[in-house]
Amino acid sequence: MLYTSEALQQLIEEFAALPGIGRKTAQRLALHILKQPRDEIVQMARALVNVKDRIRYCSSCWNITEIDPCPICSSPKRDRGIVCVVEEPNDVMAVEKTNEFKGLYHVLGGSLSPLDGIGPDDLKVRELIQRMNGEVSEVILALNPNVEGEATTLYLTKLLKPLGVKVSRIARGIPVGGDLEFADEATLSRALEGRVEL
Repeated sequence: MLYTSEALQQLIEEFAALPGIGRKTAQRLALHILKQPRDEIVQMARALVNVKDRIRYCSSCWNITEIDPCPICSSPKRDRGIVCVVEEPNDVMAVEKTNEFKGLYHVLGGSLSPLDGIGPDDLKVRELIQRMNGEVSEVILALNPNVEGEATTLYLTKLLKPLGVKVSRIARGIPVGGDLEFADEATLSRALEGRVEL
């Protein structure tokens, strides 16, 4: 039986479908939206549509961007000899907050997870290998320290080492089972500084 309006119920369902949002939080968000002035909600709706219309993936590193290539790939100040491989765009944001890394990135779009049906062809692995054109001297694997991240690290190491590039990984400053996006800047800085060659 429906105790509220159908429109409010639909909004609650949409919020509940977002990652990390439970049913009660979705309800609180929907009720908060209901209390806001209409012009603020229209502005929020425009921001949502703008993100879908304007954001794309960089054709070089696969990070999110509005221009292609992205500002990091097109910057002459970046070290083109070092590529930091991460799982998702939010990991690029986390590493950039440290102001320690001055190279380029490569976003895989996830990690290997055979149980979930995610194999090498589902990630940007082929594109990473294509970037090894002699200009890249080191690849830093900055993948999440969980089972999937470790499997991906091993797989990429076996692919990259024969190409003559130095392969390193960030140090173990990130707790096992944690995600890069939730690590603080100091922990990520130490992890980058203490990386080890594989």
